[in-house]
Amino acid sequence: MNIRWTIVGFALSIAASLPAAAQEPMLAMPPMMDNAVFVHGVVDQFEGRIGGGATAFRWSGEAWVGGDRDKLWLKSEGFALGRGRVGDGRHEFLYDRAISTYVDLQAGVRTDADSGTGRTWAALGVEGLAPLFFKYEATAYLSDRGHAAAHLAASYDLLITQRLILQPLVELNFYSKADPGRGVGAGLSDIDAGLRLRYEITRKFAPYIGIAYAGKIGETARMARQAGEASGSLQFVFGIRSWF
Repeated sequence: MNIRWTIVGFALSIAASLPAAAQEPMLAMPPMMDNAVFVHGVVDQFEGRIGGGATAFRWSGEAWVGGDRDKLWLKSEGFALGRGRVGDGRHEFLYDRAISTYVDLQAGVRTDADSGTGRTWAALGVEGLAPLFFKYEATAYLSDRGHAAAHLAASYDLLITQRLILQPLVELNFYSKADPGRGVGAGLSDIDAGLRLRYEITRKFAPYIGIAYAGKIGETARMARQAGEASGSLQFVFGIRSWF
């Protein structure tokens, strides 16, 4: 009996010596915030192009706002050709839904706004990462004039070092019908391919150099030659990649 009361007294003395916080019941942890809203933007190409008897400036970037599953995207790309002319201006406003870990479904509106005849398209496509982390986009379009089109793009980041990265990239455009107002023909219309070597001074800021080929194909190339323009050229590029 004395032994039992001795044990109880020892336990009570230990409890009394603990801080007050340790004697209180543990509070429930707050729930995880899985519906937080984030904003992200990246300028993949902000570059000058020299060579092939021509100079040009190209931009290509995108930004999104949303959560893990649902986002709103804004994409824009095009060429500034000098003398106030803009070519291949493509701008998209899309709703994005994650359908798996590495694949997003996107739908929305595309507008072609540049020095050519404007067009508006409905857009539906996918964007994601293929095995070995190839980034890809595949989007189909239907215009307000009943034309169909498709855009395919793929790129890959090859790490030479932790800061020096080589990126091959290719983009293809297809059209179901010729559109002289836009200077495009039916079928495979054009290709833009490049190889860029960037150095990440920080993860958010990376200058780069490289080469790029912008070429028009088939009926689109014929339209370009008739207008006195080159159908394709290999150029030296230099620019900046940045994100926030």
